Amino acid sequence: MSLRLILGAIALTGFAQATFANPDVGGAPMFDSKTIVENAVNSADHTTLVAAVTAAGLVDALSGPGPFTVFAPVNDAFAALPAGTVETLLKLENKDMLVKVLTAHVVAGDLKLADLRAKVGPDGYANLKTLSGDALSVRFKGDMAMVYSESKNIGTITIADVDQSNGVIHVIDTVLVPK
Repeated sequence: MSLRLILGAIALTGFAQATFANPDVGGAPMFDSKTIVENAVNSADHTTLVAAVTAAGLVDALSGPGPFTVFAPVNDAFAALPAGTVETLLKLENKDMLVKVLTAHVVAGDLKLADLRAKVGPDGYANLKTLSGDALSVRFKGDMAMVYSESKNIGTITIADVDQSNGVIHVIDTVLVPK
């Protein structure tokens, strides 16, 4: 193999890595070599989610091998809930409810946006079952992906396809409240 071909391959590999690198989330780089939890703790936009995952005792589960697809609400999504909701959910006596809310944002598998688009059925939705046993639906409006909960909450995926070592995160702007 000529030196020119080797250098070309190296340059192409570097270009591919730069082209397909994860986006920053919450002002922090996201690394596909780290778990969902390892990356989330660095996002300034997900401090409420991280606190909730910790309070619910889900850190080990979301650090496991997965793979998981997580629809990760930002802090502003939690702040938009009725006053006192987050504080109530974080109380020890409400742990089961908190676990249900959080696992209603998690689907088994590593579902990128293209995978979700491929799952869209004749009704125009990709229907998913969450780890809580609840249903989510994803609908596309052009390039915009909307996530619907059974309780009629509608979130927009604002940052998609953030690869993790144990799955993928899609950042959303709404807390998806299960039934």
